[in-house]
Amino acid sequence: MTKQEKANDIANTLNELYPETPIPLDHKDPYTLLIAVLLSAQCTDVRVNQVTPFLFEKADTPQEMIKLEVEEIKAIIRPCGLSPRKSKAIYDLSQILLDKYDGEVPQSFEGLEELPGVGHKTASVVMAQAFGVPAFPVDTHIHRLAYRWNLSTGKNVEKTEKDLKRLFPKESWNKLHLQFIFFGREYCPARGHDPKVCPICSKYGRKSLL
Repeated sequence: MTKQEKANDIANTLNELYPETPIPLDHKDPYTLLIAVLLSAQCTDVRVNQVTPFLFEKADTPQEMIKLEVEEIKAIIRPCGLSPRKSKAIYDLSQILLDKYDGEVPQSFEGLEELPGVGHKTASVVMAQAFGVPAFPVDTHIHRLAYRWNLSTGKNVEKTEKDLKRLFPKESWNKLHLQFIFFGREYCPARGHDPKVCPICSKYGRKSLL
């Protein structure tokens, strides 16, 4: 079986398991999604969804966010970790959105990646989930699965993203990256994983893992 045939079969399996792919982070618009994704760095989606209601009750627009002190933002988002850095990024990017984009979130990778605290992965999530632009955000979990399934060499997330984009149709990327995440959580976790019973690793996993 070729790598492409294997990728097609994996996509079919994921479509059967996860025909619907709700966005894991609670939000109401591109701005609140951007903030939620920024907070999700090294933090679980569950924890972010527990914290953002308190933050968005005080400020869910750039205009309202810059009225808060950075220390106030930091106190609210502390459970998400990295609060000193994240709180400053949230305040600063909100100011930039007002100064440069009339308070709107830019609909381009370049514009997003210029914002404080926003890297390529965060920009990809926002472009995919807020604006419907094809993207394949690769976090450490997707990176791990692509390596386990022999879809990529696993050298770095940039290489993994390129490999996955080559293997899967562009129109499937936005849904597929969520399917990878859902599957990883349910069947293919980083720890305590039994590849012999995993629906995909048992068929296509690296021999070193079996």
